[in-house]
Parts: sequence; structure tokens; C-alpha cells
Amino acid sequence: MNDRNPPDEFADVNETVGEEWEAETTPYERIRHVVAHTYSPVSADSVADDARTAPKTARKHLNTLADEGFVETTPGEQGGTLYRRSPESLVVEQAADILEHVSTDELVARIQEMRKQLTEYRSEFGVDSPEELAVNQTNQALSETGSPQDEIDPEAIREWKTLRRNLAFANAALSIGNAEQFVDSDRRSTDDTVPA
Repeated sequence: MNDRNPPDEFADVNETVGEEWEAETTPYERIRHVVAHTYSPVSADSVADDARTAPKTARKHLNTLADEGFVETTPGEQGGTLYRRSPESLVVEQAADILEHVSTDELVARIQEMRKQLTEYRSEFGVDSPEELAVNQTNQALSETGSPQDEIDPEAIREWKTLRRNLAFANAALSIGNAEQFVDSDRRSTDDTVPA
């Protein structure tokens, strides 16, 4: 007889994995992990559930993360505080990841190429931004003066937006990288000085 029911030890794999996660991490680590993937405002109770901790503990750590700039807070409809990952922390994380994998020279070259591509988009479509292009396309469709060949591929608008976002991340990485180089060179120059 072929029994399709899983053995009891595999009945709730998620619960077992959750228990292991809870045993191997601190509440702070779990809350930070949950918030790292939270882009819409949620309550401390919701974070606590996902992080397998008490709401009071979640609130304490969420407030610490807000003080650090990792979490953004907003007032909820019933007066409670809602939490989500701050956009700034995402930019810093992306910039750090770029710096880890790309040299400064390569980053400068990529930034120059992305700026060239942005200039080409502006020239090709005759507008300064993908948002302006979308508005113009909508207005043209509403006035029904455009012909089918005048329609802009929505993929072009998405690519333009992605290019702008990637350029912003690259510029942030370059700024952070240059700041680190400045601090390192300043530190070396003060370490090399001989006291009088």
C-alpha cells in the first residue's frame, strides 16, 4: 500500500525550521531580518508574530532600529505606530554591496555609461523623465490624436526607471567609497605625523 501521508516528523517543517531559527538567533536579529523584508507599514504585533517574539520585545527593538535609521515609523489609523524598512537603509545596503563587488574605477566607468544612456533616452523621447513620457503617452491616448506607431513600449519606460534607480545606487556607492578613501587617507596622514 502506497501511503501518501508524510511521516509525523515532517508534518510541520515550517514549525521545525521556525523553532531552529528561534533557538539560533536573538529576538533583535529576527526582528531585523523581518523588517529587512518589510516595505509596507506594519504593526509591532505583526513583526512580533513573524519574528517569533513578544510584541513588547518587538516594539523595543523596532524603536532601536528606528533610532539607527534602519526602520521608518508612521502613525497608524488607530493611533498605534507602524514600522517598515527605511528607503535610505536600502540605498546604503545596495551601495555597500556594489562596493564589495566593483572597483572604484569600474564604478566610475559604469556611471558614465549610465549617464550616456539617460541622455540617449531624453534625446530619443524628447522628455526629461520616464514619468513625463508616461504622462505624454496617456495624454496622447486620451486625445486620440496618436497613431499606433506613436505608442511607447511600456518596457522602455520600465528600463528608463531602472536605469535611473541603478544610477542612484551607483552614485551612492561612489560617494560612500570616496568618503571611505578620504577617511583612510586622512587617518594615514595623521598616523604618519611625528609629534613635536
